[in-house]
Amino acid sequence: MKKFFALLVLAGVANSAAAADIVGNAKAAKVEQCIGCHGIAGYKATFPEVYPVPMLGGQSAKYIENALNDYKKGNRKHPTMRGVASSMSDQDIANAAAYYSQQKK
Repeated sequence: MKKFFALLVLAGVANSAAAADIVGNAKAAKVEQCIGCHGIAGYKATFPEVYPVPMLGGQSAKYIENALNDYKKGNRKHPTMRGVASSMSDQDIANAAAYYSQQKK
């Protein structure tokens, strides 16, 4: 039992270390689907309700990564964003965060 627990702990540490090694590459960002909403000043989405869509340019990369991961996990509630974030890998999220953090507001 102790060996099993030790393996679980090591697996968790290895997984955290791997996630920490991901570095965003703004040039590799796949943001085509994001620009349709987040690239239009004053845009309001109408699903699931009228919702002012935030501009992402100039946000910190860490904030964007955290937000996308929260949508992916279901901690943030927006069905469209959950679908988008769920389709993104950790590298895709880091790349998109790097891209938007380098944009002007």
